[in-house]
Amino acid sequence: MANTATHPTALSREERQQFIIESFTRNYADLMTADPGAWRGKFRKMAETAFAFYRGSASLFYADVSHDVDPFLNEKTSRVWIQGDMHAENFGTYMNGKGVLIFDVNDFDEAYVAPFNWDVKRFCASLALIGYQKALSDVEINQMVAAGARAYAQQVARFAAGENDKSYALQLDNTEGALKQVLFNARLKTRVGLLDFETDIVDGDRRFKNNKFISPVDAVMRKKVEAALEEYYLTIPNRKRRSKMTYQIKDIALRRGLGIGSAGLKIYSILLEGETQALENDLILSMKIAQPSAASKYVNDPEAAQYFVNEGHRTAVSQRALQANADPFLGYSTLDGNAMFVTEISPYTSDLEWDDINDMDDILAVVEGLGKCIAKIHCCSDDDSDQTLVDYSIDEAINQVLDGREAEYVAYMTQFGEQYAVRVREDHRIFVDAFRNHLIGGI
Repeated sequence: MANTATHPTALSREERQQFIIESFTRNYADLMTADPGAWRGKFRKMAETAFAFYRGSASLFYADVSHDVDPFLNEKTSRVWIQGDMHAENFGTYMNGKGVLIFDVNDFDEAYVAPFNWDVKRFCASLALIGYQKALSDVEINQMVAAGARAYAQQVARFAAGENDKSYALQLDNTEGALKQVLFNARLKTRVGLLDFETDIVDGDRRFKNNKFISPVDAVMRKKVEAALEEYYLTIPNRKRRSKMTYQIKDIALRRGLGIGSAGLKIYSILLEGETQALENDLILSMKIAQPSAASKYVNDPEAAQYFVNEGHRTAVSQRALQANADPFLGYSTLDGNAMFVTEISPYTSDLEWDDINDMDDILAVVEGLGKCIAKIHCCSDDDSDQTLVDYSIDEAINQVLDGREAEYVAYMTQFGEQYAVRVREDHRIFVDAFRNHLIGGI
């Protein structure tokens, strides 16, 4: 996976600036041309902090780490299901397919088959960036990153030894502190609360609100979305399919992607009847355009490239491969020639927020939990995961390269996280200068 050419992080400032610009224009030219205003908004958000820049520049990260000489990669560990955007804010809660509230990794849009350490490296660098943003000392940042890497390695070893079965998860009965609070916050949420926020009751039934975030679709687009949903239903595993009533369409609306990772993307919200005709049981699906994984461009794997029907299929298959008891509404389709990814908008989501996690003991406890979560997604998959790309035990493959080398691994990952965070802070300054001086074409 290593490249013997000059490592991109060693380029001169001028060369690095051009490399950063090209990491966007080369990968996202079509999206930037289609909606330059949305990308200007994305870049302004990225300009705010080094961490925000890091969140929005996964393609740059992979352009860099694909050149690394990594002593923990071999034929198997270079071919693992990864989440693909494993930064320290991509964690939160969901209600799994068995009705249990879980704290775990979220957001699988960038998932792919790639070196396992790409996830761990992206995570470790993000920890160092958060530590710097909180004005922690170099020693404390070192402890923080090391704790994340160590927790990951130790949890992989537990899975490989059979100490934790594949149903292991962080939930209300085995967490404490900030992670338990996130789960508790999710437990307080209700489906009615989500529905009242997203919809109004009109003539005795729910309909989506019409505001600056969401708007109705015309009759032509409604028929297209309905056809896409018919295709989507066939992609739900038989064991996860609900009653016919559940999928009856009540309303369809267009939502514009506003986050750093969804600039300019069209997202369709679909209001479904749910299990009963009671208004509090309605469901909301999200159907959005699925983009290629940022990691995929730096993976030379013809089998993986040919495996997926489209990017929506890749996202759905990847999430089932990475998440135990995945969303029963997870699926994919096509719309206007675009690959679409479909999932439920869950009422029970609560994201990890770092603003109020400032005590060092609390930080280390949270980081340890996050490291375990990453090990879990690498080692555990959904019962209905029918992928055939990776046909060996991932926990055994990773544990074989880490067994007896935990201290070496922690030192390696800690050094990477600290050094790459320094690189990101400098890249952030270079990016801001390029953006404000209009050096990024098309926006």
